[in-house]
Amino acid sequence: MKFTKMHGIGNDYIYVNCFDETVGEPEKVSVVLSDVRKGIGSDGLVLIMPSDKADFRMRIFNADGSEAMMCGNATRCIGKYVYEKCLTDKTEITLETNSGIKYLKLFIGSDNTVELIQVDMGKAVLVPKNIPVNSSADRFVNVPVTVNGDEYNITCVSMGNPHAVLFMNNIDDLDLEKLGPHFENHKLFPNRINTEFIEVIDDHTLNMRVWERGSGETFACGTGACASAVAAVLNGHCKRDEEILIHLRGGDLRITYKSDETVMMTGPAEFICDGTVKDKYIDQMKENAICRS
Repeated sequence: MKFTKMHGIGNDYIYVNCFDETVGEPEKVSVVLSDVRKGIGSDGLVLIMPSDKADFRMRIFNADGSEAMMCGNATRCIGKYVYEKCLTDKTEITLETNSGIKYLKLFIGSDNTVELIQVDMGKAVLVPKNIPVNSSADRFVNVPVTVNGDEYNITCVSMGNPHAVLFMNNIDDLDLEKLGPHFENHKLFPNRINTEFIEVIDDHTLNMRVWERGSGETFACGTGACASAVAAVLNGHCKRDEEILIHLRGGDLRITYKSDETVMMTGPAEFICDGTVKDKYIDQMKENAICRS
């Protein structure tokens, strides 16, 4: 099976062109290939597929085998992939995801490579039952919640994936390996949760760390950056219709939360390598793969 490894500011996935390849049991394949010692090593597996609703379709599986609804960094990588691998010559692309159609705009450099990708991420979901959060409130903004014995003020947003956003100081000092799972598996969140830990620098700049459900701490999360920008506006730290620069561990994203509730994300994507993995190896390892779906 041929694959390409790419990253969006450090959020790395294994991409498979399903116009040419067939991936059986992708939940198990993601577990096998994401293993950093026995596989390729990644945050998960992304399938680039035909669509009868858009130019392309994306399915994404976390490193633990669970299927994600969306991934902002992966959408940008797919934009670069399909253009530079000559699957399209369009610079405006529609992409079907499990959370709806996303609209990509590619910015092409002088060497005909994709330098930046802007994604219309759609409207932020703020109603708790639709995120989902176990709450009957109209919104879940700056709500105190006890997690592992400590109280945190949390704002919940869905950008296709559910997110809990916290604002605090000194996020570099947090032990996310210990803290992250307590948020991810909290009883408030029936489908588990992605958690963003945000430090406000000024009204246009945020620092961010993220604990992703199914993957642990990652260098970046596109939907998480979008959710954090929305939460920053809702909590009065930033303003609508003004670009917010978000520093993530893997690099920077620029997010705008517009007056019509839509969220625009702009950032880079990069190729790491192309390769081939033996089908026999995948079949052998799938027998022992344990997936959390």
